Amino acid sequence: MAEAKFLAKASELGFGVAKPWGDSDAYDFIVQTGGRLWKVQVKSAHVAWKDGSYSFRAHGHSYKAYRADEIDLLVAYVVPENAWYVFPVRVIQRMKSLKLFPGSRKKRSRFEKYREAWWILRRK
Repeated sequence: MAEAKFLAKASELGFGVAKPWGDSDAYDFIVQTGGRLWKVQVKSAHVAWKDGSYSFRAHGHSYKAYRADEIDLLVAYVVPENAWYVFPVRVIQRMKSLKLFPGSRKKRSRFEKYREAWWILRRK
Protein backbone atom coordinates (compact mmCIF):
# COMPACT_ATOMS: atom_id res chain seq x y z
CA MET A 1 0.00 0.00 0.00
CA ALA A 2 2.78 2.47 0.87
CA GLU A 3 4.46 1.92 -2.49
CA ALA A 4 1.20 2.63 -4.34
CA LYS A 5 0.69 5.78 -2.24
CA PHE A 6 4.27 6.85 -2.96
CA LEU A 7 3.77 6.37 -6.69
CA ALA A 8 0.63 8.52 -6.56
CA LYS A 9 2.24 11.21 -4.37
CA ALA A 10 5.43 11.48 -6.44
CA SER A 11 3.40 11.62 -9.65
CA GLU A 12 1.13 14.34 -8.21
CA LEU A 13 4.25 16.36 -7.40
CA GLY A 14 5.38 16.10 -11.02
CA PHE A 15 8.21 13.61 -10.61
CA GLY A 16 8.89 10.84 -13.09
CA VAL A 17 8.71 7.48 -11.30
CA ALA A 18 9.89 4.03 -12.39
CA LYS A 19 9.56 0.71 -10.56
CA PRO A 20 12.50 -1.67 -11.10
CA TRP A 21 11.66 -5.23 -12.09
CA GLY A 22 12.17 -7.79 -9.34
CA ASP A 23 12.98 -7.36 -5.69
CA SER A 24 16.75 -7.69 -5.56
CA ASP A 25 17.70 -4.01 -5.40
CA ALA A 26 18.00 -1.99 -2.19
CA TYR A 27 15.67 0.64 -3.63
CA ASP A 28 11.97 0.45 -4.50
CA PHE A 29 11.73 3.25 -7.07
CA ILE A 30 13.78 5.41 -9.37
CA VAL A 31 12.57 9.01 -9.35
CA GLN A 32 13.54 11.48 -12.05
CA THR A 33 13.67 15.19 -11.37
CA GLY A 34 15.26 17.43 -13.94
CA GLY A 35 18.33 15.58 -15.12
CA ARG A 36 18.82 13.52 -11.97
CA LEU A 37 17.77 9.99 -11.08
CA TRP A 38 17.22 9.14 -7.40
CA LYS A 39 17.19 5.62 -5.93
CA VAL A 40 14.36 5.68 -3.36
CA GLN A 41 13.52 3.16 -0.64
CA VAL A 42 9.97 3.44 0.74
CA LYS A 43 9.03 2.35 4.28
CA SER A 44 5.72 2.62 6.12
CA ALA A 45 4.31 2.39 9.63
CA HIS A 46 0.69 1.65 10.47
CA VAL A 47 0.56 1.47 14.28
CA ALA A 48 1.85 3.88 16.92
CA TRP A 49 3.75 2.73 20.00
CA LYS A 50 2.47 3.68 23.47
CA ASP A 51 4.64 6.81 23.43
CA GLY A 52 2.94 7.96 20.21
CA SER A 53 5.94 7.20 18.04
CA TYR A 54 6.12 5.31 14.78
CA SER A 55 9.16 3.14 14.15
CA PHE A 56 10.81 2.51 10.83
CA ARG A 57 13.52 0.13 9.79
CA ALA A 58 16.42 1.91 8.10
CA HIS A 59 17.97 -1.25 6.75
CA GLY A 60 17.41 -3.83 4.07
CA HIS A 61 17.33 -7.61 4.11
CA SER A 62 20.92 -7.80 5.37
CA TYR A 63 20.00 -5.93 8.60
CA LYS A 64 22.80 -3.47 7.86
CA ALA A 65 22.07 0.25 7.65
CA TYR A 66 21.52 1.58 4.13
CA ARG A 67 24.60 2.99 2.42
CA ALA A 68 24.96 5.82 -0.08
CA ASP A 69 25.91 3.36 -2.82
CA GLU A 70 22.57 1.52 -2.31
CA ILE A 71 19.98 4.31 -2.07
CA ASP A 72 19.82 8.09 -2.33
CA LEU A 73 16.69 8.63 -0.25
CA LEU A 74 14.58 6.82 2.31
CA VAL A 75 10.95 7.92 2.26
CA ALA A 76 8.94 7.02 5.37
CA TYR A 77 5.16 7.12 5.30
CA VAL A 78 3.11 7.24 8.52
CA VAL A 79 -0.20 5.83 7.31
CA PRO A 80 -2.61 6.95 10.10
CA GLU A 81 -1.24 10.51 9.98
CA ASN A 82 -0.85 10.66 6.19
CA ALA A 83 2.62 12.06 6.89
CA TRP A 84 5.62 11.70 4.58
CA TYR A 85 9.26 12.07 5.58
CA VAL A 86 11.99 12.37 2.95
CA PHE A 87 15.49 11.52 4.22
CA PRO A 88 18.74 11.84 2.29
CA VAL A 89 20.74 8.66 2.88
CA ARG A 90 23.50 10.64 4.64
CA VAL A 91 21.04 11.36 7.48
CA ILE A 92 20.13 7.71 8.11
CA GLN A 93 23.14 5.78 6.79
CA ARG A 94 24.44 4.72 10.20
CA MET A 95 21.03 3.91 11.66
CA LYS A 96 19.12 0.65 11.64
CA SER A 97 15.86 2.25 12.76
CA LEU A 98 14.31 5.63 13.50
CA LYS A 99 11.36 6.96 15.50
CA LEU A 100 8.98 9.64 14.31
CA PHE A 101 6.31 11.53 16.30
CA PRO A 102 4.08 13.14 13.65
CA GLY A 103 0.96 13.38 15.83
CA SER A 104 2.55 14.75 18.99
CA ARG A 105 2.86 18.38 19.99
CA LYS A 106 5.02 17.56 23.00
CA LYS A 107 7.38 14.89 21.74
CA ARG A 108 9.25 15.91 18.66
CA SER A 109 11.69 13.89 16.71
CA ARG A 110 14.85 15.53 15.47
CA PHE A 111 13.64 14.34 12.08
CA GLU A 112 10.62 16.67 11.85
CA LYS A 113 12.55 18.92 9.47
CA TYR A 114 12.33 16.10 6.93
CA ARG A 115 8.54 15.95 7.07
CA GLU A 116 7.16 16.65 3.59
CA ALA A 117 10.72 17.55 2.49
CA TRP A 118 9.99 16.86 -1.17
CA TRP A 119 12.14 19.90 -2.00
CA ILE A 120 15.16 17.61 -1.52
CA LEU A 121 14.26 15.94 -4.82
CA ARG A 122 14.36 19.30 -6.60
CA ARG A 123 17.97 20.03 -5.55
CA LYS A 124 20.74 19.63 -8.04
